[in-house]
Amino acid sequence: MSENNGIEKRLEELANNLEKAKIHEYVDFVNNKKRLIYINFIGGLARGFGMAIGFTVLGALAIYILQKLISWNIPLIGDFIAEIVRIVQERL
Repeated sequence: MSENNGIEKRLEELANNLEKAKIHEYVDFVNNKKRLIYINFIGGLARGFGMAIGFTVLGALAIYILQKLISWNIPLIGDFIAEIVRIVQERL
């Protein structure tokens, strides 16, 4: 009899843990294909937009740093960097 009480108590504890984890909400979300596609689409747009902004900022920072290196007039490196900056600015 006490073994059944222990099993029932453990089963109830397991059910409470599953309820706290909100497994049923996740299963409902995965089963709703339209909502899943919509959420993934919006997430993809946000990631793509973030990458575009990030690459733009990093590119601008790289060009700024290269221009500063040119102003130091390092003989071999300065000419090479000046040519790279000139090409990039022509393409913009």
